[in-house]
Amino acid sequence: MAVILGLPKGSLQDATFNMMRKAGFNVQAGSRSYVPSVDDPALQCRLIRPQEISRYVELGLLDAGITGFDWIYENNSDVLEVSEMCYSKATSRPVRWVLAVPNDSAIQSVRDLEGKRIATEAVGLTRRYLAQHGVNAEVEFSWGATEVKAPELVDAIVELTETGSSLRANNLRIVDTILTSTTRLIANKKAWENPEKRAKIEQLAMLLQGALAAESRVLIKLNVPAARLDEVSAILPSLHAPTINKLNDEGWFAVESVIEERIVRDIVPRLRAVGAEGIIELPLNKVIF
Repeated sequence: MAVILGLPKGSLQDATFNMMRKAGFNVQAGSRSYVPSVDDPALQCRLIRPQEISRYVELGLLDAGITGFDWIYENNSDVLEVSEMCYSKATSRPVRWVLAVPNDSAIQSVRDLEGKRIATEAVGLTRRYLAQHGVNAEVEFSWGATEVKAPELVDAIVELTETGSSLRANNLRIVDTILTSTTRLIANKKAWENPEKRAKIEQLAMLLQGALAAESRVLIKLNVPAARLDEVSAILPSLHAPTINKLNDEGWFAVESVIEERIVRDIVPRLRAVGAEGIIELPLNKVIF
């Protein structure tokens, strides 16, 4: 009984396919194909815009899907959130829906939007935001290129941003952050009650989380003289404790540890200074906690 999984088509597609590959699932799709192939008979994939995935999961047309929390919120979808996955198209940071206006606009807060016109793709999210602040404004759906619509067509926009570079390039400034969103693996509640489908979805969640954890970590391996082993062990952080094995060469040990990639540049010189040799850094596909 295959699990039908919705994968996001568009800006998040490449990052998702790469994460699936690291998790152990080889997903391939042609430029015009909406039914990617996957090397797992217990899994079927569909390429769908992330804006729609949570709706189809709620309806049971998909058993599970990968989409942003923002679209779950926008659609008010009644789905089970299985796992949070902190990745986006360019970074591992959450994305934000922000209220933005031209740099020279008089609008300084949400209160200043009274009677104004706002363009956005997330109409429901924006209307809820305005209602929370007691502001009446016209919200219109934007089919794209939202950043260029202010100030000639609208007074403000509500737009998704990851780094803010597109807003700055269009001479826009952020007034407020409306919603912070991360990618989620979601499931249809009825599918989750099916033991076979639940087991497959849980397997997928575990492997994807392992692939994400490996994104920021590396395996470091080195040889250490016995007399300096305690010093090296004190320097090396690890998930639990470094793995230490005695070498055939008398008086030497092989040490390996999984560490955060960002600290490698600081640790390697320290390891070398206390006598470590043959230091190797290796990338990882998965780290399962």
